[in-house]
Amino acid sequence: MIKQIVFITATIISFGILGYSLLRIYSFLKLTKNHKKGPLGKRLYKTITVAIFQTKILRRPVIGLLHALVFWGFIVILFGSVEIIIDGFTGIEKSLSSFDFIYQIISISGDVFSWIILIAVCVFFVRRVFLTVTRFEGIEMKRRSHSDANFALSLIFVLMVTLIWMNILYSAMNLEESRTLYPINALFGQFFTSLDHTILLRAYEINWWTHIGVIFLFMNILPYSKHFHVFMSIPNVFFSRIEPLGKLPNMDNITKEVKLMMDPNLAFAAPTEPVSEIERFGVKDVEDVTWKNYLDSLACTQCGRCTASCPANITGKMLSPRKIMIDLRKRMNEKAPHILKEGKNYNDNKSLLRDYITTEELWACTTCNSCAQECPVNINHPEMIVFMRRFLVMEESAAPTGLNVMFTNIENNGAPWPFSPEDRLLWANDLTTN
Repeated sequence: MIKQIVFITATIISFGILGYSLLRIYSFLKLTKNHKKGPLGKRLYKTITVAIFQTKILRRPVIGLLHALVFWGFIVILFGSVEIIIDGFTGIEKSLSSFDFIYQIISISGDVFSWIILIAVCVFFVRRVFLTVTRFEGIEMKRRSHSDANFALSLIFVLMVTLIWMNILYSAMNLEESRTLYPINALFGQFFTSLDHTILLRAYEINWWTHIGVIFLFMNILPYSKHFHVFMSIPNVFFSRIEPLGKLPNMDNITKEVKLMMDPNLAFAAPTEPVSEIERFGVKDVEDVTWKNYLDSLACTQCGRCTASCPANITGKMLSPRKIMIDLRKRMNEKAPHILKEGKNYNDNKSLLRDYITTEELWACTTCNSCAQECPVNINHPEMIVFMRRFLVMEESAAPTGLNVMFTNIENNGAPWPFSPEDRLLWANDLTTN
């Protein structure tokens, strides 16, 4: 009974802290602007293909397959974690075993995947610590980023080791039953059947408590870690754009103004809607982004595939699409708590644009969408870049000289070139027709 009370108390505290962290992030999301959603069917199809079947990750066969196996393994092992929590609350061991065949399938799958994940984590750890992987480096990848990744891998390693030992020790105490539930670990468990039952039980309980303790610790670290993508990647893929790459969203206010200009009857008619507050064009700071832009930053795995495929970055420009997402999340964490506390007029004389992301980075982008194409969780980096460019052009007229010349030509001549409209057909003067 004391164990149950301790477990219930620890569970309530852990989920309470997690709830606080998630509510905090939700309050940040509410500070952002709206984002249009699309057809549900296409979103479900994209979620199944990209998120569940990991089609983008699997384009790199070896390391991609390991990542995919870890993802699928965690989904299976999640059922085992739910059972552990139910066991802790009820005091009943293997409380979900009444589901018979389904329980047996999930147990066998979890047994196999626990070893696969353990091997994959060891490969990832060796790769990060002892090998030089170019895309893991960059100006935005501080020491904290690497420590974060290594710490998360260490926690997953402990999770798998304790889970495997739990199954081995349970098999030693219940060998015949375990042969149909944990076929791999039962092979190891048979070597410990001669040990005293009390020793086996104590060792099992130590691993059980360590395992659930690490789960509680890990789930509360995630919202403050790059590994928050464990929670956010599937929702981010679900809400990702379904339009073709390269299609940019129009600005509703501008579209409305253009339509009015094209219709004289509406242009001079009395307004039918109350005059709303004038919105800022483009993105200067975090309150100008859409909730999908912020969701992108939360879902970023910091894997670096976007930056590694960016032609601007490859040719030595300052732009790193990964840095755009990291800066957005960092700036939101810095400013949002003050906005919530002091109101939307809070000003710390800093902004996402310039203090975090420079104009040189923004104008280096070719909008080729290679970063969005490569991202395994469908982050739309070019959209954020174009939104910030819009602010520079439409609010500050701070486009590069070449673009300003082109804008002037379009305004004066109706074309990007410095020629009068009257001279547009001069090229045809010397042509003859038969």
